[in-house]
Amino acid sequence: MKLITFSIILTLLFSSVSIASIPGVATAKPTPVVKTSDLRVEVNDFLGKELAVHLGAINSLSPVPDRVLGVPTTGEFSWGTFMRSLAAYAETTGNRELAGRDLAKWVGQIGLIEAHAGSKAFSQLYAALALRHFGRDLKTNPLWQNLTPDEQKAWRSLLNPERFYDPKTNKVIDLPENYLGVAARIASISYELGISTDKNFLDKLLDRAAVQFTSGKLFADDSPPTGRYDRYSNEYVRYIWDAAENAGRQDILEKLRPSLKIQMRLWWDLVSADGYGYNWGRSQGVVSYLDTPEIAGFLALHPEFRPAPLADIAALYSQAWNYLLHDYRTETHLLSIFAFGRGNYSYISREREWQQTTGFFGKLANSHTALMNALEKENVTSFPAVPTLKDVARFEFFRNVPERAAGVWLVRQGQLRLAVPVTSGPKPGVCKYLPGGVEGTGGERFGVGVGG
Repeated sequence: MKLITFSIILTLLFSSVSIASIPGVATAKPTPVVKTSDLRVEVNDFLGKELAVHLGAINSLSPVPDRVLGVPTTGEFSWGTFMRSLAAYAETTGNRELAGRDLAKWVGQIGLIEAHAGSKAFSQLYAALALRHFGRDLKTNPLWQNLTPDEQKAWRSLLNPERFYDPKTNKVIDLPENYLGVAARIASISYELGISTDKNFLDKLLDRAAVQFTSGKLFADDSPPTGRYDRYSNEYVRYIWDAAENAGRQDILEKLRPSLKIQMRLWWDLVSADGYGYNWGRSQGVVSYLDTPEIAGFLALHPEFRPAPLADIAALYSQAWNYLLHDYRTETHLLSIFAFGRGNYSYISREREWQQTTGFFGKLANSHTALMNALEKENVTSFPAVPTLKDVARFEFFRNVPERAAGVWLVRQGQLRLAVPVTSGPKPGVCKYLPGGVEGTGGERFGVGVGG
């Protein structure tokens, strides 16, 4: 209780600090209105230019380069992330060539790197998404058609979630609970494309992945029964929705609706005007900005879960995009993940600098067209440069039980803005660098943590 009280006092003190008191910091005046057509072109041009630089820096995949643009490619999910980015760009723009390369052929060969390395989880999901980006019919899918029979066999193994999911125990292997959502998406895409024909396997996995929500919970504990609640609860429910929708499981979709509505409202009440969302747990630094395009893209496709008008969601997307663009170093073609003053959760290692940068490309490409198409369909030709975020003062329970409650205290009242989570995690909150804990009057952030 003393720790929580101390954190709240720190929060209230830091919230009164003005950005004017920080030397050398200036605020840019945003453009009042953003044109939908201009933003569509701007983002696609950026993706085409920067993906071409990254792809052009790879002379050969044999041997597999251990560095691209001077940074390691050896971090977890690196090649899977890159191939998904290329494939998403190919689908959303219609461009089949980039930097003089046939994208379908290159993505196919990159997938073999992950297949032969025994890569799992997100590498497999990105492979499944990459394959689908080139077409849902494998008979006409250029990626699949360019593979030899042995290469197709390797790709089939890559799209098997049993690399990290055990159907006998119905559990993921040495991974947090949210990876069941990853496994479910892989299985649903694999079944959709005809890679797998076992519907019983898919249904069993989906039932297991959705069990927290189908049993009436609104938020997912990522380490039951400990009570670990952070950004992954939102991602988890979106992943299960995508998998269940793909598999035609209307029974699961109906059970997910209450959670999605509540979780999207929480995200909207948490998010800062510059696009920074969850500010605790495993979402520090760039990850929290990258969440915003993905969530905006999901809400563009699923209007029933929107916590605000589409124009405001687009404004927040634009803000996150501009932050990430400002944080992108054009001289190195990388995000400033390890620049002075940056803080990230510990899984963002030096080996994942390239992976996080190309993940930015993929998340942007995958969500951008969905959002732009929704804006045009709903006749939103322009929108405010800054979203309208209403005042908030409430406590949201993740779990409301006497023996171990969890939740977050939310306040957005004029210049006072804070979010104080009361939850658990693999590391004490007070010993981490938490750059997103509190937002001051001018947008500066200060760390505040609450241990579990």
